[in-house]
Formats: sequence, structure tokens, C-alpha cells
Amino acid sequence: MEIAQMNKTDFNEIIRRSKKIRELYHEAEKQHHGNEWTIEEDALAFLTDAGLVGRYTMSQQGRWPKENTHAELEHKLGECIWWLVVLADRMNIDMEEALEKFLSKTEKLFGK
Repeated sequence: MEIAQMNKTDFNEIIRRSKKIRELYHEAEKQHHGNEWTIEEDALAFLTDAGLVGRYTMSQQGRWPKENTHAELEHKLGECIWWLVVLADRMNIDMEEALEKFLSKTEKLFGK
């Protein structure tokens, strides 16, 4: 399904819920560290989770000696999408627009 056809309410709900969860984490960060994580710390957390996606993928494909990582892989994939929504929001980037531009540009590269 193309982004243009996607139900805006669904995408907006994902963004709304993601922002709310991030606000809750910000409150926990203030309690534990005295302040919120910076955008740079959020980006580093995303990269850490993205690295775990790689490791869990290797495990799922039998290339790393850890078993039963399906649930962890599923969680980290969802968490990475969440981080991208959070990062876009914190840097004033419209995630829906960014994704649409990427998809359109890439489709043109392939003649679609």
C-alpha cells in the first residue's frame, strides 16, 4: 500500500502513541538523571537497537549461536520504528512526508 493511500488516522495514531511513550521515558530520565536525554542520546539508543536487530537476525538465520530470538527480534524491529518516529519528531521532520519522498524517489530510480 502506498503512503498516499494509507489511512492518515492510522499513521497519525502511531505517531501520537510514540510521542506519548517518549514523554513517559523523558519523565523517567528526569527522575534518574535530572534531565531528559538529548537528541544525540536518542540517536545513539536507536543505533544500539538497530545493532541488536542485526544480531537477532543473524540468530534467526542460524548464523549466531543464540536460539529463540524471534520475540526479541520482533520487539527490536518495532522499537526501531518507534525510535525513528521519535527522532523525526524531535528534529521537526514530518515522518510521513519523509517516507513518501523516499518511496517516490526510490520508485523513480527503478522506473516505477
